[in-house]
Amino acid sequence: MRKRFTLASLVAGVSLMALSSAQAVEIEYWQYVFETRVNAMDQLISNFEAANPDITVKQVTFPYADYQTKVIASQAGGNGPDVLQFFYGWLDKFQQGGVLQPLDEAVFPTAEIESEFFPIVSAVKRDGAYYGLPTAVRSLALFYNKKLLDEAGVAPPTTLDELVDVAMQTTKTDGGGNITSEGLTLDFAGQDHHWWREVLVRQMGGEPYDANGNVSYATDAGLQALNFYTDLQTAHNVGLVGFMDEGQAAFKAGLAAMTVDGTFRLGAFNTITDFEWGVVELPANADGVRSNYASYFANGIGSGATDEKKAAAEKFLAYISSTEAMQVWLDVVGELPARRDAALTEANLADPIYAPFLKGLEYAHTTTFVDEAGQRQTAVDMVNRVLLENQDPQASLDEAAAAEQAMIDAAKK
Repeated sequence: MRKRFTLASLVAGVSLMALSSAQAVEIEYWQYVFETRVNAMDQLISNFEAANPDITVKQVTFPYADYQTKVIASQAGGNGPDVLQFFYGWLDKFQQGGVLQPLDEAVFPTAEIESEFFPIVSAVKRDGAYYGLPTAVRSLALFYNKKLLDEAGVAPPTTLDELVDVAMQTTKTDGGGNITSEGLTLDFAGQDHHWWREVLVRQMGGEPYDANGNVSYATDAGLQALNFYTDLQTAHNVGLVGFMDEGQAAFKAGLAAMTVDGTFRLGAFNTITDFEWGVVELPANADGVRSNYASYFANGIGSGATDEKKAAAEKFLAYISSTEAMQVWLDVVGELPARRDAALTEANLADPIYAPFLKGLEYAHTTTFVDEAGQRQTAVDMVNRVLLENQDPQASLDEAAAAEQAMIDAAKK
């Protein structure tokens, strides 16, 4: 019979985790390729194996574009991972694919989870059971290049009107009017679709979804939000879709004064040496209304893990969702701890980089996706029709709403 441990005992720290196993066991941990995440997990695996010499953890990674397909296919073939990382918005898809098993209440008590983690953890709860735990949570903020703002003699914006003004003053163009350095990046496939959906739509007085999870952004508020975004290129010429392919690449190269991005980008931006950068909260609207988008990747136990592998997987999951692991993740990746006590420290709240993201969590919303990739693509197509095909914004908004609602309706059947 497998030994049973509570979440509290399992997450007490590496020094308390050297628990005996009946026999040596190897488990596989899967995640997608993101350099700082892989490096952080390497450290956590090393710590865990040192404290648990009878357990070996093999980390397996795949490109982001292939990850979901690989996970589902591996499960169908009977050789899936024992522990895996998944975006909270993939849960329903992974459940349908039989990828995950619910966490054992005896090991991971619901009451402890809900008292110790930020409330957004409930996004991976179905029918009273949790299917994973996050190591870190993400929110959005506005990154700015101090050098480019100083050159233009402007301060970081606090309102949407100021955002446009600062972007206009920091944009650089050549003799033909072509942008050579963006005032603000435009990357809807990155984090801008979240900025539009959960921030701009709300700041314009609307809501992206109703209480039943149906699309509700095909309104004047949704149109105003779409126009605000597309006007950044068409009316103000402060950014360009496709400029250096990704917004984060332009910012990292010093060719963008500002970019909307998440905490997960901190690790990559910490390697910048050519200029100093800073972070502020996402700009409020003229009435001071703020909003944000919070998300996370959770770690769950594969449905194929049984007996000793399941016991080892539970111990590993408990460790990588512990306060100790969250500090490693913060140091290496830059994402905020998912546990309240680990995140809301005096040091973090006073940190000029972490504080804007933590403040954003106070008023953030978490989108309940039924098909994260499909819903994201619908939003990207909406903007591209306006910017690349000159479609009427209202028509493109209506088309996006209809397409996304069809996905939601299909998931409810």
